Amino acid sequence: MANETARDRLIALLRGVEYFNTHVFPEKQELFKGLAESQAPSTLFIACADSRVSPGLITQTDPGNLFILRNIGNIVPAYGEMLGGVSSAIEYAVLALGVSSIIVCGHSNCGAMTALLDPDPGKLAKMPTVKSWLRNAEAALAVTAALVSEDAGPATVRCLAEQNVLLQISHLRTHPSVAAALARRQLILQGWFYDIGTGEVLVLDEDSRKTISIEDAISRLETKPVPAEPVG
Repeated sequence: MANETARDRLIALLRGVEYFNTHVFPEKQELFKGLAESQAPSTLFIACADSRVSPGLITQTDPGNLFILRNIGNIVPAYGEMLGGVSSAIEYAVLALGVSSIIVCGHSNCGAMTALLDPDPGKLAKMPTVKSWLRNAEAALAVTAALVSEDAGPATVRCLAEQNVLLQISHLRTHPSVAAALARRQLILQGWFYDIGTGEVLVLDEDSRKTISIEDAISRLETKPVPAEPVG
């Protein structure tokens, strides 16, 4: 509402907590009881911090299934570039929790990708940390420009967001914990693109650098032989 104040918005959040405590939690009490002492998520889900992206809602999963890492632009700095929250979360997810898959999910109308594609020097000057962070996605801008040149079409935020997902997957492979798990064939990496307006989720194919449907992605996984883990 136009006249809604910061206090009103905070009260609305607290009302939501009240509803969770009185209605949602009792219905899932056994689930939370089982999660109270430990977690065993199957997937590390790396998503943008954008408020419109809800990993649990998109995947229709309960608490405990996704280990979620969120930041501006769903970015994964190459190992050693910016050791900190992102790299430690990846390391913990793979080595301590033993996740079997990592998903990097980009999305439509991404503010980070818009800032890369059409930067506003005035705005970025006021956000030096964001400006520095976005350097981890600059290679995707170069790839997008090359692809656009081949197709003779205009660069779009969507195209850049898709290429950024593929770039961050390549960055993931530089992390020692990820590289080792991939070598042992204990981990699968996958990139997604989520269209906020339509609800459609597409999977990025690393070889073609194009999107495929969820149905095609499932079919490929179901028909792909499962390799045996290396001995020793």
